[in-house]
Amino acid sequence: MLEHYVKKILTSRVYDVAVETPLQVAPQLSERLGNKILLKREDLQPVYSFKIRGAYNKLIQLSDIERERGVVTASAGNHAQGLAMAAKHLGIKATIVMPKTTPEIKVHGVRSRGGIVVLHGDSFPEALAHSLKLVEEQGFTYVHPYDDPDTIAGQGTVAMEILRQYQSKIDAVFVPVGGGGLIAGIAAYVKYLCPQTKVIGVEPDDSNCLQAAMAAGERVVLGQVGLFADGVAVAQIGKHTFDICKDYVDEVVTVSTDEICAAIKDIYDDTRSITEPAGALSVAGIKKYVEREGVRDQVLIGIDSGANINFDRLRHVAERSELGEKREAIIAVTIPEQPGSFKAFCEALGKRQITEFNYRYHAAKEAHIFVGVQTHPETDPRKALVEGLQNKGFPVLDLTDNELAKLHIRHMVGGRAERVSDEIVLRFEFPERPGALFNFLNKLGGRWNISMFHYRNHGAADGRVVAGLQVPQHERHLVPAALDAIGYPYWDESENPAYTLFLG
Repeated sequence: MLEHYVKKILTSRVYDVAVETPLQVAPQLSERLGNKILLKREDLQPVYSFKIRGAYNKLIQLSDIERERGVVTASAGNHAQGLAMAAKHLGIKATIVMPKTTPEIKVHGVRSRGGIVVLHGDSFPEALAHSLKLVEEQGFTYVHPYDDPDTIAGQGTVAMEILRQYQSKIDAVFVPVGGGGLIAGIAAYVKYLCPQTKVIGVEPDDSNCLQAAMAAGERVVLGQVGLFADGVAVAQIGKHTFDICKDYVDEVVTVSTDEICAAIKDIYDDTRSITEPAGALSVAGIKKYVEREGVRDQVLIGIDSGANINFDRLRHVAERSELGEKREAIIAVTIPEQPGSFKAFCEALGKRQITEFNYRYHAAKEAHIFVGVQTHPETDPRKALVEGLQNKGFPVLDLTDNELAKLHIRHMVGGRAERVSDEIVLRFEFPERPGALFNFLNKLGGRWNISMFHYRNHGAADGRVVAGLQVPQHERHLVPAALDAIGYPYWDESENPAYTLFLG
């Protein structure tokens, strides 16, 4: 199998449109991690993503009849732009079906490269179904985003360049994983020529379709997929890609949203380029791998796979990057409701810098404060902060890993309602598009009174909401069915300590 793919990679004609991207040392990251870290800068492709390689290699293999019919695909972004540019170069009509939630920067990117955009559905599966319908109705040739041997071979040219650009020993290559086209192509080439080099996949911990498949020994479908790293938000690994990955990928590392944001900052610090969340996965994986294994003086390569990020999202990235770097702790602290308490708390913190402080007077003997404090993973870890405050008599709750606290509570402190009864608290993600918030409220508020609501736009494809509903005890059993009918992912946060301390 590998020999077959290597031959296809070596004969791929991607350089009609793609460029050979540099393999660049990341000096600050290398020094910090004690290893030589190199970034393969696929964000420097004409479409700011590696996807142009696979798309063009697929199109160049089509027959004249298939080209005349025109091509269609479903994509939320990078594959769409790559296909549009490749088709324009070859004079092929390209129709791209994109979810209505697709960021405008990616829609514009497709149109500006000659693609015909059809916006359909709220999610990728709906867009995919419509694209396949167009194949039946109009005879288009379907071009899969990742699960096609020619596409895999095109992406594999990334590995061909790496081994040509760095001819000394490479210990590991870290690859972002969505549907698996990139890692399958890289694994096929690397393992054929340098079998001792590890190929390690990196996925968000809420979109780990390859990790789940490798654990099960077969392809599985994730029940829910996180949307923050939208470029890899795939529920099932591809069939062709898994045939390679199951035998030739050494392991899969998963990372959190905060760790991805920290990696975006790391790449910016070393390159002054801003990577999309999916593009920063490899660096987040390298950091986690080095911390786990304690390796030193190794050569570790990360694929910086793309830079198609909405400018609006940078606010959220900046907000979460310090948490991902373990340089900030979010804590809830209980202090006496009396003059001088805040001063005493600050004295207990010592020279640590407060990054955030939220408090509102509450008619009780104790006050709960929501605080962000600067920490350092080595010289001043957050465990030491928490234990130090507790030893000085301050009850402390660590909220650094609490999504409700980080997304919503920090913006709501002081919103306590004394007379609300029968309240349940729910956190939602819903597709972000014009009218989506009204539609969500309309569906949510039909039966029970909405007692609390917080929504904040993060510049992403998904909206984040926390809502309180007043539901009498004898009607609680009706809630799950009502929420399922709305059709959006949700979490019951009624027992979340961040809610009970500050809003309950």
